[in-house]
Amino acid sequence: MRVLDLAIVVVFLVGMPLLGVLIGGRQRSAADYFVGEGKISWWVACLSVVSAETSTLTVLSVPTVAYLGAFTYLQLAIGYVIGRIVVATVLLPRYAAGRMTTAYNYLGERFGAGLQGTASVTFLVTRLLADGVRLFATAIPIKVVLAAYGISAQYWQIVAVLGLAMVAYTFFGGVRAVVWVDAIQMLWYVIGGVAVIVVLAGRLPQGWFAAAVDAGKTQLLDFGAAPLSNQYAFVTAVLGGAVLSMASHGADQLIVQRLMACNDLRAARKALVASGVVVFLQFALFLVIGTMLWSFYRGLDPVRDLHLGTADELFASFIVTELPSGLSGFVIAGILAAALSSSLGALASSTVSDVLQKLRKRPLDDAEALRLGRVWTVVWAGVLILFASMFTTTKNPIVETALAITGYTYGALLGAFLLGLLVRRARQADAVVAFVVTVAVMAFVILGLKFDKASGGFLGVDFAKPAGTSVALAFPWYTPLGVAVTLAVGGLLALRHRDAEVSA
Repeated sequence: MRVLDLAIVVVFLVGMPLLGVLIGGRQRSAADYFVGEGKISWWVACLSVVSAETSTLTVLSVPTVAYLGAFTYLQLAIGYVIGRIVVATVLLPRYAAGRMTTAYNYLGERFGAGLQGTASVTFLVTRLLADGVRLFATAIPIKVVLAAYGISAQYWQIVAVLGLAMVAYTFFGGVRAVVWVDAIQMLWYVIGGVAVIVVLAGRLPQGWFAAAVDAGKTQLLDFGAAPLSNQYAFVTAVLGGAVLSMASHGADQLIVQRLMACNDLRAARKALVASGVVVFLQFALFLVIGTMLWSFYRGLDPVRDLHLGTADELFASFIVTELPSGLSGFVIAGILAAALSSSLGALASSTVSDVLQKLRKRPLDDAEALRLGRVWTVVWAGVLILFASMFTTTKNPIVETALAITGYTYGALLGAFLLGLLVRRARQADAVVAFVVTVAVMAFVILGLKFDKASGGFLGVDFAKPAGTSVALAFPWYTPLGVAVTLAVGGLLALRHRDAEVSA
């Protein structure tokens, strides 16, 4: 890592928050701070959605997935497009019609404040864990860069510095700053990815692509893998990806907040569906990089043969040690800045609108809501830094870790929305019980059910750490199973009520 590269990284990390503050302008109301008063263009929101959901995890971990496997990860993106179309058709009109601040306002109107608060708290915990993984992922290349200078830094120290940078522009610029910075970051690291492909193409031996094809590295569809235990089996990835996308883009405030900031419903729909196409292309881009790295390093094991700390350090190591001066700094800057894809505004808006507002005996006035939004932005930044420090020992690719975390709660969140839409008799008590039961069932499934790693056959229930021959249920099934449990429990409980007892 040369001085020019380090200068680019420093300027970018300092300049991006400052740019966010300038773009965001002065926030005069809570609506302006939380949803930008609906003034964001659809294409900006589209890029922001893509950056928010993939960013650093995509840049660092998806190449590792291709390096260790094949292109089958792309099947998830097929499901993502399908899920987004459903959300654009079914859920977005509900949010737009009510001019809501958070996705969970709908649950409050349909069922009551109890379920709205339950869903919001669940979102807060899930988002903090998932974004803790994202923040940790961004610390990986920084650690590699510092090591190149002979500086030893702990991951928690790195994430603390990144957290401070992230909170700066969110606090002063609100959601408008968040969305625009997301869009710029997304374009930045995609351009960097294309540049890496150009460099690799000039350094790989002739016939490398044919060799990759012969080795099965370009396999896209997998119809032969065990669907219950292999996350990249076709039906598992596509169906699971579709339902996961319905939850993440229809019931997760991180994404819904960005869509609510659009000019109108039509713009929000365009942003949502277009983001699915962009994600597909982005996944393909970084899977190609992973395959090219496999050829460049001749398939050597990243930890055993290349002496890296984890497999996810592979791409970062290549950038630092193999790219020319200037380009290396450009790509690293894009990866680091992806940590600034802030969820703090979504966390703050859900806390104020769904929790504090419901606990108060009097409505919050606009000035008080704005002040509390900024206070909780800072509070959640501190908690997020703490959560990010919890993932420094993970052994799986970090993108898979992040997706598995959402499995505990995404099914219950999406299931609650679908229960309100599909089961007219359902009341708040039914929904709350179904919600809690689903989270408990998913914890049992994720932690206890074990399948044979080779055949995919069911082995039983074991809450001890899985042995080398056993695996848990494939993570794409977590959300569909959770939705099914919520609808089943809530639907059965709703049979107790007569239609006349239920308000529309």
